[in-house]
Amino acid sequence: MTEIKSLLPEELKTGLTELGEPAFRAGQIFSWLHKGVSSFDEMTNLPLTLRQTLAERYLLTVPEIVRRQVSQADGTRKYLWRLTDGNCIESVLMRYHHGNTVCLSSQVGCRMGCVFCASAPMGHIRNLTPGEMLDQVLFTIRDSGETVSNLVLMGIGEPLDNYDNVMRFLHLVNRPGGLEIGMRHISLSTCGLPEGIDKLASERLQLTLSVSLHAPDDETRSRIMPVNRAVGVEKLFDACRRYFRTTGRRISYEYAMIDGVNDAAWQADLLAERLKGMPGHVNLIPLNNVPDSPLKPSRHTEDFRRRLERQGVTVTVRRRMGSDIDAACGQLRRHAMTGTTEKE
Repeated sequence: MTEIKSLLPEELKTGLTELGEPAFRAGQIFSWLHKGVSSFDEMTNLPLTLRQTLAERYLLTVPEIVRRQVSQADGTRKYLWRLTDGNCIESVLMRYHHGNTVCLSSQVGCRMGCVFCASAPMGHIRNLTPGEMLDQVLFTIRDSGETVSNLVLMGIGEPLDNYDNVMRFLHLVNRPGGLEIGMRHISLSTCGLPEGIDKLASERLQLTLSVSLHAPDDETRSRIMPVNRAVGVEKLFDACRRYFRTTGRRISYEYAMIDGVNDAAWQADLLAERLKGMPGHVNLIPLNNVPDSPLKPSRHTEDFRRRLERQGVTVTVRRRMGSDIDAACGQLRRHAMTGTTEKE
């Protein structure tokens, strides 16, 4: 069966025309879908016969909440969702002064193998459909009762490794009649796939590209991010320069501060050197503690920040959200799959 939430309005219109239905029904259905309905029966302004036909022809995905964690510190809500095939993914609702943000997953698992990520040990199972990505936003809104104005594709998975589905999802959330979230309110995070970055640049979308850099040198980056062994830092920065020239959009560089691994003074100097002549922003991230991982949060984050700033680099230190719940991406899914416990 065709997954109806992955269809664009014009595709819905084509399908309805084939059924002999008026074209305006497509807008009604699209609007209902983007309100997070759980059944075609909830589409009360559609004729009963049409609702029955839709149920026969289309799959309406409804994720199940397996676990919900709510931070007592800042109200961050973390969800573990079970999909229709039984696989689990995560998303997070974060509250900021500029509006609520949903951090969502793009794959079930991930094939990139970054050693500091809680998702890595489980490997890659499959890509998420556009509708399954959309569901994370819709059902987070429905469960929390909150509005959402910003999205970040920084959850489980590598978005550029699921390129076509991610692009369709972006167009779905941006369309009139749906959530209507502007591209400038969307961030996409990649571990650094040059071909994917070039392809994304050609789309000329006004989203924010975030590159998970985490080290400015090949030796360190290859050790903690296996993808670098095939790419290399030089090729990655070349792709970033092309992206900026094509789009005019400043790139954000994510840098998880790992004690004794990537937080040395010389690494700050090398990072500043690589960013010369290319507008960008470095986001230093306090490392989350992942059970069984030998990597620990850096004790030198402020020194690293000041050293970059002295060399003209724009730097922020990410505020930790949900510090009293399982904050690291993939931890809830990891607990569910291994049978270990977590904070409730």
